[in-house]
Amino acid sequence: MIQRIQTIYLIVSALVMGALFMWFPVVLGADGSVIMDRNEPLLFGLIFVSIALAILSILNFKKRQTQFVINRLNIISNFVLLGVFVYRLLTLSGETIVSEKGIGVLFPIISIVFLVLANKAIKRDEDLVKSVDRLR
Repeated sequence: MIQRIQTIYLIVSALVMGALFMWFPVVLGADGSVIMDRNEPLLFGLIFVSIALAILSILNFKKRQTQFVINRLNIISNFVLLGVFVYRLLTLSGETIVSEKGIGVLFPIISIVFLVLANKAIKRDEDLVKSVDRLR
């Protein structure tokens, strides 16, 4: 399980999303009101779903096709999270008190990159198994 490269990619993806939850900045408006917070149900749910899907994919290491599908669902959930971040940041008026208002958008992109790399490694494993079966 751990010796396969896609497992490493999935662990990194889960850690990146965990880091997003732990270090997510609270975005405050100019008047001091909270614009985005990590405990908001939509953001918390999408981050939790992404972490849970990565762990579920790691645990399904014997079923490569299922792992591939779970990773695609995880990529879709990360794109939805990215869309929520971009929508919220575009609806902000003016500058916020914290100048790092866009730093949270980077984490789902990093996670998507590692999930795509994991899917490529899974596909490569699947092709290797099919080629060995063809020789029998």
